[in-house]
Amino acid sequence: MSHEAGDTFNGAVLPAMARSAIAAHLGLSERQPVPDAAWLHQNGACFVTLHKHGVLRGCIGSLVAYRPLGEDVVANAIAAAFHDPRFPPLSSDEFGEIDIEISLLSRPEPVRVADEAALITQLRPGVDGVILEYGAHRSTFLPQVWEQLPEPALFLAHLKQKGGLPADFWHPEMRVSRYTVQAYHEQPEGTL
Repeated sequence: MSHEAGDTFNGAVLPAMARSAIAAHLGLSERQPVPDAAWLHQNGACFVTLHKHGVLRGCIGSLVAYRPLGEDVVANAIAAAFHDPRFPPLSSDEFGEIDIEISLLSRPEPVRVADEAALITQLRPGVDGVILEYGAHRSTFLPQVWEQLPEPALFLAHLKQKGGLPADFWHPEMRVSRYTVQAYHEQPEGTL
């Protein structure tokens, strides 16, 4: 299969697309159209994470690929900047202070375990993103969260609390999935 030059995967364009969408939403510039590359028109799932001076400022994403990746990046960038319930909407004054990271998710795969001890032995710190689901409770941590919570038991306790469950909760009907990510950070001005 041959690809035109514009169809070669280039994850480095994703943070720039996110920044353009946020800038347009703030009225700071016109939003640039999604590049016409076939891979951006294929369904993909991503999370957009905003940091301000190294501190989380917003993070919203899709766990499952259900729309074209280009649309997913733009929609999640706007959601992370303006609709993350943990933070007030991003202001124009903050725009220049944020750093943007895009995490492309693999397809989640179920992890079948009898109990939490078995789950802890199967997790790969620094590699696995984890989704916990129980009834109406659902939460996920991207693999990058392992940097703050490197111990699997602590990682799971915080993930359960994020989903509204007690840190020591376990039930046989809890569903667990894991995924990996490819992360793309903004390039500093003037670098390639």
